[in-house]
Amino acid sequence: MKNKLLLILSVLFAAVLVLGACGSTDDESTDDQTDQDTEQNEDATGDEGTDDEDSSDEGASTEFKIAMVTDEGGVDDRSFNQSAWEGMQTWGEEVGAGDDQYAYYQSNDSADFIPNFNQALAEGYDIIYGIGYLLQEAVEDVAKLNPDQHFGLVDSVSDVENVISLTFRDNEAAFLAGVAAAHTTESGKVGFVGGQKGAVIDRFQTGFEAGVAHVDDSIEVDVQYANSFADAGIGQQIAAAMYTNGADVVYHAAGAVGNGVFTEARNRLESDPDNQIWVIGVDRDQEAEGDWEGGNFTLTSTIKGVGDAIVNATNLTIEEGFPGGENIAYGLAEDGVDVVRGNMSDEAWEAVETARAEVVDGTIEVPEFTYTEQ
Repeated sequence: MKNKLLLILSVLFAAVLVLGACGSTDDESTDDQTDQDTEQNEDATGDEGTDDEDSSDEGASTEFKIAMVTDEGGVDDRSFNQSAWEGMQTWGEEVGAGDDQYAYYQSNDSADFIPNFNQALAEGYDIIYGIGYLLQEAVEDVAKLNPDQHFGLVDSVSDVENVISLTFRDNEAAFLAGVAAAHTTESGKVGFVGGQKGAVIDRFQTGFEAGVAHVDDSIEVDVQYANSFADAGIGQQIAAAMYTNGADVVYHAAGAVGNGVFTEARNRLESDPDNQIWVIGVDRDQEAEGDWEGGNFTLTSTIKGVGDAIVNATNLTIEEGFPGGENIAYGLAEDGVDVVRGNMSDEAWEAVETARAEVVDGTIEVPEFTYTEQ
């Protein structure tokens, strides 16, 4: 009897073990299948296998990384490079990107261009932007050696397939600055300070001179170049000569060189508050640069949407794919360039608004170049 009982217990124990083993095998098979399905979803979608389109888009944008290489003016030039960097920061905030997903590489001179691009390449950014036409050769050289990498070039046009070009009709905004200057000058003489000669700054000069002449072709425009975008001291020297020779409005298109123009105007006003002199800023609203104890001497600023263009190009790439080889151009009609009201008189502002409308509708055709061949 005892033997019979032991036999029954042994059989029951064996059955429990078999059932337990079968249950374990089923669970592991289910887990393996789930893992396999997840991996297949990730391979097919490039994300975490979610069917939520919004979540997928957010994931794509927050994993994206962009960088920029400055020209010689530096990221704190209060002008062109700074506008680009502020655009990148705006993009980072909009998509919730981490600090390591957008960066700048500062160039002190042209010898830094290639090393900066190579460093950005090594650090794995999805698009690397070259800020300014001076970087075109470097962008194209590095792009040709890295055909699978995406690059952006601001202010010049490249036909390299993995480079997107972002350009601006600066002559249109400069035309409005010329209208403002012509309606403001009391001496009948105004100045233009350029950085380095080239097609981009030619647009600024040409548009400004055309805007002045549109109002009064007897007004003299003194044009001088600094042969630099970084040397504020040269900017101050040029501005000093212009003001001394009778100019009362000076427009600069010279990057950090323009800081010297503002310094000279401030020094003169602090020495003689009765001076009636003005500076026109460039690329971003430079009204703050014209603050002094007696008020503000920034007449207006021409605006160039470098930051917005970078945001748009980055988002276009994320949403639709990289538009390599294309040139996206911005003018007054696209809200890519403009002027701010600043400290213009009512008369000057009304004239500027009228001119803007006529440029956009084609009534006024602003010339583009004076000394470069395009």
